[in-house]
Amino acid sequence: MARTTAPLSDNACRTAKPREREYKLFDGDGLYLLVQANGRKGWRLKYVKPDGRGGLTSFGSYPVVGLADARRKRFEFKQQLANGIDPIQAKHQAKVQAVIDGRTFESVALDWHRMMSAKWVPGHAKTVLSRLKTHVFPLIGERAIVDLDTYDLMQPLEAIKKRGTVDVALRVQNYLQCIMREAKRLRLIGVNPAHDLVGSIKQPRVIHRPALPLSRLPELQERIDNYEGRALTRLTVMLSLHVFVRSSELRFARWSEFDLQRAVWEIPDTRPALEGVAFSTRGTKMAGDIHVVPLSPQALALLEQIQAITGEFDLVFAGDNNPRKPMSENTVNSALRKMGYDTKQEICGHGFRSMACSALIESGLWSETAIELQMSHKERNNVRAAYIHKAQFLEERRMIMNWWSRYLDVNRQEHVSPHEFANRLGENVTRLKVKRAVSE
Repeated sequence: MARTTAPLSDNACRTAKPREREYKLFDGDGLYLLVQANGRKGWRLKYVKPDGRGGLTSFGSYPVVGLADARRKRFEFKQQLANGIDPIQAKHQAKVQAVIDGRTFESVALDWHRMMSAKWVPGHAKTVLSRLKTHVFPLIGERAIVDLDTYDLMQPLEAIKKRGTVDVALRVQNYLQCIMREAKRLRLIGVNPAHDLVGSIKQPRVIHRPALPLSRLPELQERIDNYEGRALTRLTVMLSLHVFVRSSELRFARWSEFDLQRAVWEIPDTRPALEGVAFSTRGTKMAGDIHVVPLSPQALALLEQIQAITGEFDLVFAGDNNPRKPMSENTVNSALRKMGYDTKQEICGHGFRSMACSALIESGLWSETAIELQMSHKERNNVRAAYIHKAQFLEERRMIMNWWSRYLDVNRQEHVSPHEFANRLGENVTRLKVKRAVSE
């Protein structure tokens, strides 16, 4: 009877001490941890080649490559053997072929980018390419893709992390994983070294944008009303509170997007570019969709006042010095600071979204689906998203926007809670709750 090898544990690998001579800790199926006399530890795999000869390969040093990673590498290695492929020989052949074909990392990455650009909006495609050219190509772009290992792929990520832009590092890490996955599909590499990038960058702690408690709505609206700066700025801040869209959705708005007769604002996913204005093509974050914003009577009244100021221009929120360019991205927050608010601790323009969402949920009147659609949040469940996209829930969303504007009005003199307001005005709560249950 063949002897059975007990699998290794993480603790056994971690606590293995060096001896006078190197020794092996076996995990089974050819995989073992080699503990050298100098204390170094490394993974080895004994295997049988497709031609029947014995072979030996290394999977990297421990603990850089952990037990779970070594087992995954063993599984991938054995899969190729089962298909009659010697992974070591395949890697050598791929390396030779890559040199012959000139398949550098940059050439593969550019092919991947061209392929993906057909699915992306132009702005996103431009951003991805810019990041690759800035952060990745200078370090590894000219290297043969088959030569690259996990350590090589880590170099651009480490450089980005040192600059303090962890979010960009995470996005670039995703690009590297996708590019190397495509290289494996094309059989340019035998093993994907980007697998081991997972976990190398810690996701930064999410810091939510500051928002005032709803109890301070009377104070906020009074300060906006008494703002002594530019009239367009005051109207913009108040409109932003009523429609609670994202900053770029607001700033780059064109009058052509508004139908004041139907009381609707339709924000496209991509807008015509403005010469000399960065990111001016940005629309809604819901790629491929139009975000519909029903306009309450209060929002329409504000837009009519804004139209008297900028109606002759294409841009709704035109800049003071050049009407062909939008107002600064800091305009709303700057105005809030002049009103006496700390935009890092108390309230910022984006915080209006949190306040509106909080009130809508606390009222108990509206379906979660309708609220999420009006907040322009993308549904993660693809099957459910297909049905929601068709439904749109526009009738309920118009009621939501009208309710929110009325709620702001009633909170001008004194604070009223969303739940209290929902019942004080005799809202037909039962009917709306039935509607919500049906829609969900």
